[in-house]
Amino acid sequence: MRTKPALAALALLPLLLACGGEAPQAGPTDGATGGPPGAAQPPAVSVQEVVSKPVDYSVTLPGRVAASRVSEVRPQVNGIVTERLFEEGEKVEAGAPLYQIDAAPYQAAFDSAQAQLQRAQAAVSAAQGRRDRFEGLVEGGGVSRQDYDDAVAAAEQAAAEVALARAARDSARIDLERTTISAPIAGHVGRALVTEGALVTAGQGSPLAVVTALDPVYVDVTQSSAELLRWKRAMADGQLAAADGNRLPVTLTLEDGSTYDQQGTLALTEVSVDPSSSSVTLRASFPNPNEILLPGMFVRAHIVEGTARDAVLVPQAAVSRAPDGTGMVFVLGDDNTAQAQPVQTQRAVGDHWVVSGLTPGTRIITDGFGTFQPGQPVTPQQQMASNPSSASAAPVGGGEL
Repeated sequence: MRTKPALAALALLPLLLACGGEAPQAGPTDGATGGPPGAAQPPAVSVQEVVSKPVDYSVTLPGRVAASRVSEVRPQVNGIVTERLFEEGEKVEAGAPLYQIDAAPYQAAFDSAQAQLQRAQAAVSAAQGRRDRFEGLVEGGGVSRQDYDDAVAAAEQAAAEVALARAARDSARIDLERTTISAPIAGHVGRALVTEGALVTAGQGSPLAVVTALDPVYVDVTQSSAELLRWKRAMADGQLAAADGNRLPVTLTLEDGSTYDQQGTLALTEVSVDPSSSSVTLRASFPNPNEILLPGMFVRAHIVEGTARDAVLVPQAAVSRAPDGTGMVFVLGDDNTAQAQPVQTQRAVGDHWVVSGLTPGTRIITDGFGTFQPGQPVTPQQQMASNPSSASAAPVGGGEL
């Protein structure tokens, strides 16, 4: 039904024409821009250029601290412990006395061996003198050749007796010295495991104490053999280069969440794989001057595996997944049409992926995905790229370095 204002306008139309006026013409339709009727602007999307830059690859693995050296102190002679010479838990130097075993029988054995050596030395002097005298007489017929030969043999036997007595004396001295049980290495000595009056024997199974060296210390972590293989292949192919020559730096996060203030290096990779877990043990060495790290402590090790010289980076928001799990991005051609392109994600670097399948300089869509269809023109709006620098996650499943 028409309204009253509309009827009034129609009634005035003949009057306006009679006065030489023209009927008003309809203006442009709301939202039109002078183009074909019903045409709309391409949707606006955020775009960013793909960049390549050096990126440090790192992995975080749980691990445990281990002492660099552990020595179980055991006696090397039999006897009764007469004295403990250390305080439990104290730091000792290599060679510091820890226990004293009753030395009386070993002192007596040493004195006897020393006397035997002196007797042998006296005998050899007499035998050599007799041999020397016979040597001057045998040519003139003063003694028989047989007597001379016997004198030579007696002198040689006496010399051998001296060597034997000297060896027995040295063995007795070693046993006497071993009655003082010393620290084999420098470190902290633990609890005393025997007391005064205990009978100990050479080579016994139970130690008297344990000395542990705490500077440096090791951190042992495990990594899957598949990841280790991928890393070694990347290093061999030149995709990764060691960040510090041939040394791989390692940092630690402690149990309380704090960062350990000393940097370590990867020192060892086991040459065998644990068949029960398909994992390999990695060992890093850390200086521990303040002895903050203790054996058995749980830590998280951040290992810099190497530097990718020309890693291709895209924002994670730009990557979607196809039903089969394939990574997809939308790239812009010269005509600003959006085209889907598959990529392979390899590493997470902050809020970016390291990918393969794209070349630096390619424009990709980072926002506005619900406003267009593949193959449709879009209006690009340039987005500033962020500055990722290091990777902290392991390779994405199915990706390769």
